[in-house]
Amino acid sequence: MLPFAERVVEAYGGADRWRNASAIHATVTATGFAFISKLRGGVHDMHVEVTIDRPHVISWTKGRPDLRRIFDERSVQIEDGVGNIIALRHEPRQGFPYGRRLFYWDRLDEVYFSSYALWNYLTFPALLMRDDIEWSDPSETSLEAHFPPGLPTHSPIQRFHFDRETALLRQHDYTAEVFGGWAKAANVVLEHSTWEAVPYPSHRRVTPRAADGTPRPFPTLVDIRISDWRLV
Repeated sequence: MLPFAERVVEAYGGADRWRNASAIHATVTATGFAFISKLRGGVHDMHVEVTIDRPHVISWTKGRPDLRRIFDERSVQIEDGVGNIIALRHEPRQGFPYGRRLFYWDRLDEVYFSSYALWNYLTFPALLMRDDIEWSDPSETSLEAHFPPGLPTHSPIQRFHFDRETALLRQHDYTAEVFGGWAKAANVVLEHSTWEAVPYPSHRRVTPRAADGTPRPFPTLVDIRISDWRLV
């Protein structure tokens, strides 16, 4: 890893802590104009189980384990409480952002978007230790990621900006290509919480990103609140 990337991993609990974990469990609420614009309601009080080393997310509304959402790298599905498949889609990225998806998403589209986004957000800083992502350091407190084709993420090139003193994430820049090439976003970390002395971003706000890289004040595209976070 790059020297600053090593510092970031250490700030988030250290490489050994992350390498010895297999998953992240958390409770997530995510709402905002990004969902409203596609006629969806967002994610409310959702329990998520995120596999760290590969794109895989299982989620259900807390208190409703009878309806599970399962995202894998090449598919997304919704199951009932006994494992019957209610809805299934292979290669869920195909078709974005065109056709009917310009105007509305169905529930599998929403599951795909929220699941791959959460996999990326919650597995950081483990992303820094992956062999298939190429990292560079364009500035003293920024890291740039080049994601490989096929790995579900917002866009191939993304930038992460960190606090100079703590090395904790403060802003994540990307283009949300499932909306379109114009959807340049600034994902700002407003608050960190801790679990067993490991910090994690517990409140994020996504707004459009200005040409100079700063986040615009509105609209709030996605407001993300995370609690009950833990490594397992």
